[in-house]
Amino acid sequence: MIGRVTSGRGRNRAQFDLRGRLLLVACTLGLCSLALVGRAVDLQLVDKDFYRQQGDARFLREIPIPTSRGMITDRNGEPLAVSTPVESIWGNPQELLKAPDRLPRLAQALGVPADLLVRKLSQRSDREFVYLKRRINPDEAHAILALNVPGVFSQREFRRFYPQGDALAHVLGFTNIDDRGQEGLELAFDDWLRGTPGAKKVIRDRRGRIVENVDLVRAAEPGKDLTLSIDRRVQFLTYRELKHALLETGASSGSAVVLDIATGEVLAMANLPSFNPNAVDGSARDAHRNRAVTDVIEPGSTMKPITVAAALTAGVVTPQTIIDTNPGWMPNGRFRTTDTVNHGVLTVTGVITKSSNVGAAKIAQRLSNEQFYDFVRRFGYGVAPHSGFPGESAGVLMPPSRWSGTTKQTMSYGYGMSATPLQIAEVYAALANGGHLRAPTFVKGQRNEATQVLDPKIAHEVMKMMQTVTEPGGTATTAAILGYHVAGKTGTARMASNGGYARKYVSVFAGVVPVDNPRFSMAVVISDPDPTRKGYYGGSVSGPVFHDVMEGALRLMDVPPDDIDTWIAAQAAAEAKRSAGTRAPASAPAAAPALQPASAVQGAMR
Repeated sequence: MIGRVTSGRGRNRAQFDLRGRLLLVACTLGLCSLALVGRAVDLQLVDKDFYRQQGDARFLREIPIPTSRGMITDRNGEPLAVSTPVESIWGNPQELLKAPDRLPRLAQALGVPADLLVRKLSQRSDREFVYLKRRINPDEAHAILALNVPGVFSQREFRRFYPQGDALAHVLGFTNIDDRGQEGLELAFDDWLRGTPGAKKVIRDRRGRIVENVDLVRAAEPGKDLTLSIDRRVQFLTYRELKHALLETGASSGSAVVLDIATGEVLAMANLPSFNPNAVDGSARDAHRNRAVTDVIEPGSTMKPITVAAALTAGVVTPQTIIDTNPGWMPNGRFRTTDTVNHGVLTVTGVITKSSNVGAAKIAQRLSNEQFYDFVRRFGYGVAPHSGFPGESAGVLMPPSRWSGTTKQTMSYGYGMSATPLQIAEVYAALANGGHLRAPTFVKGQRNEATQVLDPKIAHEVMKMMQTVTEPGGTATTAAILGYHVAGKTGTARMASNGGYARKYVSVFAGVVPVDNPRFSMAVVISDPDPTRKGYYGGSVSGPVFHDVMEGALRLMDVPPDDIDTWIAAQAAAEAKRSAGTRAPASAPAAAPALQPASAVQGAMR
């Protein structure tokens, strides 16, 4: 009896202990659940921003949206610079270094040594982004991505392409790998052309792939298009003829500028040596310079019409005033001012026609230093043209306070001062435009305000004087164009070297056509021609370039001739010559071709 009671009490105690343990476990689990719920509430409601930022930092990225650069076209809408889509390969060094066995094949696809790739990744192992190869065509990019190397991706970019190549390289310039303008008009109008890249937020997976577009942060704004004053056809003509002239004369370099006289627009500007803007890295740095805008020369005899215009303005001469140039030279300090031959007695017009240095010097003697300096500077010498082109030079024109006793005399025929080819073309455009000097422009439709620098009547008189230069007896008959009156002036100057002059020359021709209704002004500068080929005078070296370019430009622009009588006479003479050549005398029948031996025929066939 007593034993039964004892066993019953033991059972009750055991049951109580079991319930207590279960209650303890339940309480513990309840507390844990409560802690988890509390933590969840803290994460989701109380401290959610912090942890969302942590998550976003691992998977949410803001990436740029590339935008295309504005297109550059010529005045007729022909593309001169366009942006084409390309791909750039980039990688995550942290991912790539985890798969070293894949790097040799990746390096081979990228076209770089494997050790160089490994070194590049190791040096940037703390980053998540590094470019591996930029601006390649999509097919090449797809071939690299097809290797499925972890941590390798691509992104869209744009690359500049120049259809005209080296013919327009100096005018357009080029962009760098980030599509920013570096030289030329690409640099001058970089803000206008560049546009604004956009940005968007995306979610990337652990392999860096975009799995979701979250938000558009900023829309991309493409660059604005730019229409130049350049005419692609005239530009090609200018470049081709300048290149041909350098090959014929053996010259080291050359420049040519064509301006629209009425508007001041630059229709063509060519330089040699040139470079390919589509492959800038392989070109010589010296070839990048736009010599027509940055390089200065002593203008030589192209300065003589300005000297004459200054004297006409001052009223000290007329076109018929007699100038005695005997004996073909005159003292100039310790040196002499000389002519190529003794021209004897000339009129002022004859001084221009024969390009007499002595005549120009004697005309300048009739002007005071201040008169001459002020007149020359009024035409823009010594002042930057303000064309908007980067790096344009102002040239050199010293004030009278710095002149020696011989300065004015040498300046009268283009020594002791300097100018760019663009400035020379601008000055001749002013002479043709009734004495209105207008700053040149490279943008179609932009017309800078003109300044009256010369009386229109005097400008017309000087133009008629310059017309004699291209007519029989002048120094530049090679620049004459059938059917058109051409006004121009040759110039030949020694090249400055080490404070003196080398036995090298700069050959210049500047001209205007047509004279009666001027349309084009052109300056041609060819440096260091080989004297044994075509000589070194401006008429024989640079004059033919003017003729060939202007003849084509007049035809392309449908400019009517202003010398119909000469054109008709030339056509009649050519027709008469052809007719005479087709008529054979009746007593002289055409001879039959002589028979040749078989051996001769076989030899000719070989």
